[in-house]
Amino acid sequence: MTGLPLDGVRVLSVEQYGAGPFASLYLADMGAEVIKIEPPTAPGRPGGDSSRRSGPHFLGEGDSHFFQTFNRNKRSLTLDLKRAEGREILHALLPGADAVMNNLRGDQPAKLGVDYDALGGLKPAIVCAHLSAYGRTGARAGWPGYDFLMQAEAGYLSLTGEPGAPPARMGLSIIDYMTGVTTAFALVAALLAAARTGRGRDVDVSLFDVAMHQLSYPATWYLNEGDAIGRRPRSGHPSVVPCETMPTKDGWIFVMCVLPKFWEGLAAALGRPDLPRDPRFADPAGRLANRDALMAILDPLTKTRTTAEWMEVFAGTVPAAPVLDFGAALDNPFFRERGGVRTVPHPVRPGFGMVANPIRAGAAPDDRPAPALGADTDALLREIGVAPARIRALRAAGVI
Repeated sequence: MTGLPLDGVRVLSVEQYGAGPFASLYLADMGAEVIKIEPPTAPGRPGGDSSRRSGPHFLGEGDSHFFQTFNRNKRSLTLDLKRAEGREILHALLPGADAVMNNLRGDQPAKLGVDYDALGGLKPAIVCAHLSAYGRTGARAGWPGYDFLMQAEAGYLSLTGEPGAPPARMGLSIIDYMTGVTTAFALVAALLAAARTGRGRDVDVSLFDVAMHQLSYPATWYLNEGDAIGRRPRSGHPSVVPCETMPTKDGWIFVMCVLPKFWEGLAAALGRPDLPRDPRFADPAGRLANRDALMAILDPLTKTRTTAEWMEVFAGTVPAAPVLDFGAALDNPFFRERGGVRTVPHPVRPGFGMVANPIRAGAAPDDRPAPALGADTDALLREIGVAPARIRALRAAGVI
């Protein structure tokens, strides 16, 4: 198989920092031409995506490990959309584009003219994808917002960690990343509709809505039964036992006995095939009610072997995973065997390592490093017929 699924798709993306660039990263990795629109440098103000200056690890002026993580395989166009001349250039690029994406505050797309009301008349099939903190409507449309705030308000901090511990967030910006993936999906779905009908639309995704949506089935329990889940010992499942971390001779292992056969397999592997017949542990409700008594039996057994030894015993029969620290997770031989690390030919750091896109689409992308600020500005302007003298004038005026 040759080519990537989104080969030939062009996306203009007004994006900054994390969630928006993560969304367009999926598109770029799948073959789309993503043109990253960044603010030009101005007196007293550095240009470009603010993540170019996000530490602690840098790759020279205007580049960082953080920026590279979210912006490989893209092109960079500097353009001031607050200026009429900047919006004129955007309009001139529109005929060759399939979508315009942004992760601005919710009140900004209309002001900058990157919504369907502003662009649909110029190109009816254009898709306008908006990723914001709280949406483009409502009392918080103009509010800034970040991942950790969403985790806090959506109840995540009440679910993470051990019972009785202070509120704790997840270790990663999972809401940013889920919102990015959701936005990429929404954009591609709207492109399919536009291909069928010839008409684009606005699609809106917010960090807040995604955070709340991820509450999933526990939310259904609460909305219908008033059952509000809380923290479980050892990061356990709210209703399934044993489905949690278990101590080993040298660390921890996570075991998930979601089905009866897995519980029976675990008991047999631990040398206690009788436990599933114990009335206290015979069904899910009993194991949940008698969780502490069950763990008092199981813990001494799991401590008799190392995590690696138990992984060999459980392999393919009992769903289990070693509890690894951050470095060990990235050094995991299985992860490397899966092609989880790709190298990018960065001019400052040849062989720059990055986590590969998780989608296997037949053809492997020919990864390029994230672009220098404005690296593609002149080429894109020449493409739409802007003369060299005009390009120089626009740059002198701070439009590009």
